[in-house]
Amino acid sequence: MPLNEPKMSAAPSPFELVNNEGYKRWRDEKLKDYPRTLDELVVEVNDPRKLSSAEHEKLLELCRKTNMAIYIGKTGDDPDPDIPLAIGRKFNVYELDHNWLADESGLTSLTVVNDGKRKSYIPYTSRAINWHTDGYYNPASRQINALLLHCVHPAARGGSNRLMDHEIAYISLREKNPDYIQALMAPDVMTIPPRINEQGVVARLEESGPVFSINSLTGDLHMRYTIRTRNVIWKADDTTRQAVRYLEELLESDSPYCYQGILQSGMGLISNNVLHDRSSFDDGEVKRLLYRARYYARLKDTSVNQVYNKN
Repeated sequence: MPLNEPKMSAAPSPFELVNNEGYKRWRDEKLKDYPRTLDELVVEVNDPRKLSSAEHEKLLELCRKTNMAIYIGKTGDDPDPDIPLAIGRKFNVYELDHNWLADESGLTSLTVVNDGKRKSYIPYTSRAINWHTDGYYNPASRQINALLLHCVHPAARGGSNRLMDHEIAYISLREKNPDYIQALMAPDVMTIPPRINEQGVVARLEESGPVFSINSLTGDLHMRYTIRTRNVIWKADDTTRQAVRYLEELLESDSPYCYQGILQSGMGLISNNVLHDRSSFDDGEVKRLLYRARYYARLKDTSVNQVYNKN
């Protein structure tokens, strides 16, 4: 169990379909004064490696409300990889997902690569990446619960991100039809086929699992999702198809809960692995470079049982 995992609460999770009254109380509190613009998520900080108590508190308050926050630091294009790692430590997340393309530090350097094993994978190209949560192909034992991005240098043109709190997506689906939530919680609703390497060997096993799942210890909601159609197998029933279509329409709508912006040098995203995408981009003389940190634990003090009173 991650060190920052809160203890189990006696209160049932608001994300359980049987807990309708608890859900309504949580939903109303969640949506009360919810930010409607990206600017409302931004916190100016001095040095992200040394957040002051006040800076940390402002970022934490936003993460407790929206599962994400944007910081603007004064480090500019300093390529120090300890910037995102230090932020992770401040939020008490340590165990990084060392995926096979990650750097030795456990971070992933997201930049255009023209040779080697990375060149065949979209994150290392200038192509658009559609809506997803990170690690949707990971097994449940390596679930990604926190995601940090830090911009060293933006692209000359493009490279914007859209962001949506996965709990907002849950609310929209449940309000539309609770059966959509039940369908997306099925243990076999979304299957990612195995990845076969250049030698024809299985490098990653097939992974089936739910889109929405509830942490049995904390009651927190996790979302595992990709909007892509290739290499994704959805459960073949009408309710699932309707739920998936509705979610796609929500993400491509003009919802006020969908934010869009471009991280500039010294800026970064702190999140509990919210839904996000990336537009295509063109590099200038200096390549676009972002550091990505994926953690197994959720940001400390952002659990639903710590934030909302469900008594």
